[in-house]
Amino acid sequence: MGFKEGFLWGGATAANQVEGGIFEDGRGLANVDLMPHGTDRYAIGTGEKWIDRIDDHYFPSHQAVDFYHHYKEDIALMGEMGFKTFRLSIAWTRIFPLGDELEPNEKGLLFYENIFKECKKYGIEPLVTINHFDCPMHLIHKFGGWRNREMIDCFVKLAKVLFERYNGLVKYWLTFNEINMILHFPFVAAGLRFKEGENRTQAMITCAHHELVASALVTKLAHEINPENMIGCMLAAGSYYPETCNPEDYWKSICDDRESYMFIDVQSRGYYPNYALKWIEKRNAEIPFAENDVNILKENTVDFISFSYYSSRVSSANPDKGKQTESNIFASVVNPYLDTSDWGWQIDPLGLRITMNEIYDRYQKPLFIVENGLGAKDKIEEDGSIQDDYRIEYLNKHIQAMKDAVNEDGVDLMGYTTWGCIDLISNGTGEMEKRYGFIYVDRDNDGHGTFKRIKKKSFDWYKKVIATNGEDLDN
Repeated sequence: MGFKEGFLWGGATAANQVEGGIFEDGRGLANVDLMPHGTDRYAIGTGEKWIDRIDDHYFPSHQAVDFYHHYKEDIALMGEMGFKTFRLSIAWTRIFPLGDELEPNEKGLLFYENIFKECKKYGIEPLVTINHFDCPMHLIHKFGGWRNREMIDCFVKLAKVLFERYNGLVKYWLTFNEINMILHFPFVAAGLRFKEGENRTQAMITCAHHELVASALVTKLAHEINPENMIGCMLAAGSYYPETCNPEDYWKSICDDRESYMFIDVQSRGYYPNYALKWIEKRNAEIPFAENDVNILKENTVDFISFSYYSSRVSSANPDKGKQTESNIFASVVNPYLDTSDWGWQIDPLGLRITMNEIYDRYQKPLFIVENGLGAKDKIEEDGSIQDDYRIEYLNKHIQAMKDAVNEDGVDLMGYTTWGCIDLISNGTGEMEKRYGFIYVDRDNDGHGTFKRIKKKSFDWYKKVIATNGEDLDN
């Protein structure tokens, strides 16, 4: 037994973390362009602090790894690995530089069209995230980001242009990346800047509801334009374990899991569950329902559930939780049974199998793992090679856990795209040294380097994994 025929092996990126070319060919300024490297990054991402100037910080995304000019070379390398799919995202401001123009930017549309055609040349199916933490700054200034319902029309217009222009080139789409990140990184996830004294939960729920309605409308539109289109939602996943068998810890783990699943419940089931309504009510907030929102959500649920998985998490009812770790922005109690990465992210392959089972049991829809990987410091040896056995070991164990979930537990899995198939800028820290890829990019934390691409040892290993449909995982 193994993965089904046609399983979609590949890798994943995001526009703001790989493309660069910030103002080329008419591209406008987005929220992700104002995320600097350094100590201000987290405060800006959470909406606690903000800047509007781009001349007094270093912004790594402005050049990133220059995929904008290297995409043919990079896709050829993906083709050499045997990729079946490549997950990438659209930079909204390449298509509509301000976000609310009447007509799209043809040069931006052509850029992505050329990428998709290049993918098809190698038999690679594009998996396109319409919004991967990307909001035009003009719309943030004009509307306050996703707190304003006007954003829905802007986003639907963007999606309509994409669906029509790339009809026949793109079949698999995701609406919003890690939509639950609104509760943790709201400026990045929704262009949200908090006002002094406001109810922050209300602001975040308002943004989330508008994104949920937009996601449903876009799902409807995609199916109308081409019934073959497959639309997914996307969750920052990782199951919570109770710190102890104290019932209070177990209850806290249930509550923490629900906070992650809350918006995916709406996208998959078509309505807000009762626990979510109570969670919102207890925080003196309310969902800004407009006429027909209930029907829009109910009638336009997603076709599949995609998610990122880097680590499990630990819940404690004790307010003095002790030592904390970070994993993809989420704070968690340290799990003493797990190893950690160079950046303190805990490594839990079995947690992937657990998470897959929980999500599949919950929704009974096909799953797609669209982010999973190890951020590590890679060293170029004297002979020019990069011996990243630690990455191979990490991915080996996670793919084996994935295989167990499919073969032993009956989970329906469509595909798997490792995060950062080519080295890219870290969303959380803005670093280049936190490398994920099978392909090394000569670029450092300060923006120096030649952009030269170098295959790591993991390149040939993953090529073999794909060629054997996951049967040969040996190093």
